[in-house]
Amino acid sequence: MSQKSSNRRKASLPMSGPRRHVVDTLLIIVGSFIIALGFNLFFLPNGIASGGVSGISVLTEAWFGMEPAFTQWALNIPLFILGILLLGKNYGIRSLLGSVVLPLFVYLTKDWPLPTSNPLLASIYGGIAVGLGIGIVYRGRGSTGGLTTLAQIIQKYSGLSFSLCVVILDGSVIVLAACTLSLEKALYALVGLYVTGKVIDAIELGFNYSKVAYIISDHIEPITAAVLKDLDRGCTKLNATGGYTGTDRTVLMVVIGQSETTRLKTLVQSVDPEAFVIISNAHEVLGEGFKLQGS
Repeated sequence: MSQKSSNRRKASLPMSGPRRHVVDTLLIIVGSFIIALGFNLFFLPNGIASGGVSGISVLTEAWFGMEPAFTQWALNIPLFILGILLLGKNYGIRSLLGSVVLPLFVYLTKDWPLPTSNPLLASIYGGIAVGLGIGIVYRGRGSTGGLTTLAQIIQKYSGLSFSLCVVILDGSVIVLAACTLSLEKALYALVGLYVTGKVIDAIELGFNYSKVAYIISDHIEPITAAVLKDLDRGCTKLNATGGYTGTDRTVLMVVIGQSETTRLKTLVQSVDPEAFVIISNAHEVLGEGFKLQGS
């Protein structure tokens, strides 16, 4: 889509090459460090087992006094090998890096001073820290291994969706925490898991939402001209058929920034006050005039 030349920019980071590999590695390391902080400062001392291998390590620490980092290594490494065998070599070296580095940081930060002993605050701030760390790891095209690997394996051989596999595995850890620790701690774990998911979405999709508009009108050509000239945005014409009338129609699709929403509505109304306009959020837009891949 077109955009004023002054707003055009090149991707700041290529999708491959040595520079990209260095940046990805750094992101995985930094993300793993933040996850370890969220785990040691908030989840572990408050007995919050919010799913995954880290949640299992909280349980083993409560049951047997076993060092959480050792539990995570003991589970991550075999699961990584299993992933290589069942998912193929493309499972990736980045998953190995996260699987090894995360427990290392958990071990190195285990004696850091605790900022709070309030379990509700711990579940919220722990969820934020872990979600931030995981989002950064994903930005580095990596993984911290663990039950995510097991979820991928189950998905491959069961036909279940990946998200459902993750819910089943994380849910099992939380149910186990409810049965062996306390129902209250399990509820805090659910809060932490929810916050983690929301933060991961924010990191992955970004905060700067764009808008996508669908315009149905009998005056589609003048609206197209106005969008191209006055709004300086590109657009796409979609062929559609009216469900009630059965007549062929043209639907105009336009992707705009949040600040351009009012201008678009005013522009369309000035051309055709009876136009049917649908505007919804577009969490991430890649391409010319917006965010380029690798930036």
